[in-house]
Amino acid sequence: MDTSIKMLLLELLSGDNVFFDYKLDSMEINGEKIKKGTNKCVQIPISTLPSGTILTIDVHVFSADEKGPTVLFAGGLHGDEINGVEIVRQAIEKNCFGNLKKGTVIAIPLINTLGFINYARETSGKDVNRSFPGSKAGSLASLIAYKITNEILPWVDFGVDFHTGGASLYNYPQLRVTKEDEDALALAKASGVPLIIKKNAIVKSHRKQALLNNKPLVVYEGGESLRLDDFSIAEGLKIINNLLAYYGMKEDKLINEGSEVFAESKWMRSPSSGVFLLLKKAGDNIERGEVLGEVNQINSSKKEIIRSKYKGKLIGHRNNPVVVKGDALFHVAIK
Repeated sequence: MDTSIKMLLLELLSGDNVFFDYKLDSMEINGEKIKKGTNKCVQIPISTLPSGTILTIDVHVFSADEKGPTVLFAGGLHGDEINGVEIVRQAIEKNCFGNLKKGTVIAIPLINTLGFINYARETSGKDVNRSFPGSKAGSLASLIAYKITNEILPWVDFGVDFHTGGASLYNYPQLRVTKEDEDALALAKASGVPLIIKKNAIVKSHRKQALLNNKPLVVYEGGESLRLDDFSIAEGLKIINNLLAYYGMKEDKLINEGSEVFAESKWMRSPSSGVFLLLKKAGDNIERGEVLGEVNQINSSKKEIIRSKYKGKLIGHRNNPVVVKGDALFHVAIK
């Protein structure tokens, strides 16, 4: 990244209300020009399904009269992670991006439409979030990643990618930032999220692609797939409002009670098969050796007590009580 641009970004993320002044007066997405001071919904066509239905990504752009940063809020990269979809949808519905003082918001409630309507994480058997930067001659997942990489990321200064926990796995609201990415860490702290976890970006993920393009992108995790969670949705909306307020894009009041930052996280897995009873939940502080749950065998009175291997905070837990040896039970954040 150019040194002068890097300095501007550091000033921006320090909260000094210094905004990017090198942006053009308009942006162009899928051949449609959006001038500053205007709002527009642009449909990006991805492919045609066997039924003849055209698969698109709806991109909502909200631009103020005054120049400023361009922020991305995106959900539904995994089709079954509906809390992220609902966070961005509600933000649009509640007019969170109306009357911006400065800058531009790009809001995408749903990236992976086919996965969403099929209640599936992937699209046509492939993970969009393992397909970046994508290819215009690749799979459907690769096509989606290609459009995000080439039509959206070039305009973005920083952003939040909203996700939800996996199948039967509940995530306490948290932001994941790339280790040693101080810009992303500053962005996460400004959001007011309860927990910040330092985790290296996954190869070919959206966050990794943004990092390669010098764009601070943080990943939000909250709730469980295919289930709406009011707490996770409220925390996601708080993140959006806090970031817009913090960077002077809106006049909203900051609601920032501070964040706990953790250097790493570890999974604890089931030592045997049986029925899992949850005794501690995501959000709880735990000590090494503390009892977290138990696994009971079906045809005997035998049970295995699950004790914590670590001191830290539970950031995720399993909800499905039927477990096989090796299944993930608890996700622990460690300072």
